[in-house]
Amino acid sequence: MKKILTTLVIMLGVYSLAQAQNGKTEFGVGIGYNSSYVSAGNSYQNTDAIGGFNVAVSVDHYFSDAWSVKIKPTYDQKGWANGFLDLGTKQIDNVDFKLTYITVPITANWHFGRTRNWYLDFGPYVGFLTSATESYTGSDMKSSFSSTDGGLALGIGVKIPVSDKLKLYFEYDGQGGVVNVFQSGSTVLNTRGAINVGINF
Repeated sequence: MKKILTTLVIMLGVYSLAQAQNGKTEFGVGIGYNSSYVSAGNSYQNTDAIGGFNVAVSVDHYFSDAWSVKIKPTYDQKGWANGFLDLGTKQIDNVDFKLTYITVPITANWHFGRTRNWYLDFGPYVGFLTSATESYTGSDMKSSFSSTDGGLALGIGVKIPVSDKLKLYFEYDGQGGVVNVFQSGSTVLNTRGAINVGINF
C-alpha cells in the first residue's frame, strides 16, 4: 500500500509540474486485449501465452507538437499458460497462472506524421501485484510472487480526431520485465503485449 501511495504522490507531482509548463494536456481512457507469458532469465525459454485484458486511464502532457510525457495507470492481467505446479509429492502439468497488476508506465511520446497523429512511446514502468492464482486448485498464490514488477514499455499508435476535442486512438504496446516475478528462486520475467482502443479528450 505504501508503494502505491508513493507512486500516486509522484504521479500527482509530475502532473502538477506539467500543468505549470506551457503546453496542452490530454486525458484518456481505454481498454485492451493482453497476451502475456514469462521467460527464464538469461535464456530463450518461454512459456505459452495467456490472454487477458487491461483498462487504463492516462494523462499526456505536450511540451511541443512532437513531444509529450504520458502517465498511464493500468489494471493489467498477466501470467502464462500450460505451466506446472509442484505439490511436493507430484508435479501437475497444464496449469494456467493468472497475475493481475496495477501497472504505471511513464513514457516519452514522439508524435510524427504530417498531422502528428501517429505516436511512438517508450519508457519505464512499475507494476504492483494485486492477485495471483493458479487454475488447478484456484488457490491464492500471491505470497509466492514478488509484490512489484518493473521494466520497459514501448508502444506505437494513431489518434483519429472525431471532433475538436475528442480523438479515438488505436495502439499496440508491449512490456518487458526486468524484475523476477517470484519471491525467490530462478529469475523469471514478465512479457506482455496488448492491442488497445480508447478515447483522448
